[in-house]
Amino acid sequence: MSDPYISAYTERIGGRAAADKIGRVLLSEQQIRQRVKELGEEISRDYAGKQPLLVAVLRGAFVFMADLAREIELPVEVDFMAVSSYGHAKTSSGVVRILKDLDEDLTDRHVIVVEDIIDSGLTLSYLRRNLRNREAASVEVCALLVREGRQKVDEELKYVGFEIPPDFVVGYGLDVSGKFRNLPCIAEYTGAGHEE
Repeated sequence: MSDPYISAYTERIGGRAAADKIGRVLLSEQQIRQRVKELGEEISRDYAGKQPLLVAVLRGAFVFMADLAREIELPVEVDFMAVSSYGHAKTSSGVVRILKDLDEDLTDRHVIVVEDIIDSGLTLSYLRRNLRNREAASVEVCALLVREGRQKVDEELKYVGFEIPPDFVVGYGLDVSGKFRNLPCIAEYTGAGHEE
């Protein structure tokens, strides 16, 4: 592992075996914090006079959503959806199932879908169609990460935190088998079981 701080942190929360599965840090805690602040400013400017509904796609987006909502200088509401297109695999099957639906009515609402990472774009494409069909006034996307070269559908992303290489990553809400979500950075996962 290249970063002693992350190595010590990971070892503390998961032991030496966990620490050995974390590779290079792609995005530091400070880089993420700064970009989330900038995204909040952009959204505040673009939605001035409106009250957007932030829809976090669970589980990975919960950390990003919490930080982003605090950086938006407008009244916002939040809701959550859980969808699955992965099953037990590490790549999207393209078949999307809604596991937890929204509580809010979307009619005439300005919706911002908050995603942790965009990979193939298949899940996002389904979600956008689904939310538009609920008569939302607008549906935009704010994604923390976009994996370069992986998109199978052409989806316009209004707000993007970072483009990253197609590495398997963990931290800041992203996990492997439920682990590493609480890392304060985005790091490459090098352990077994992440093959795509």
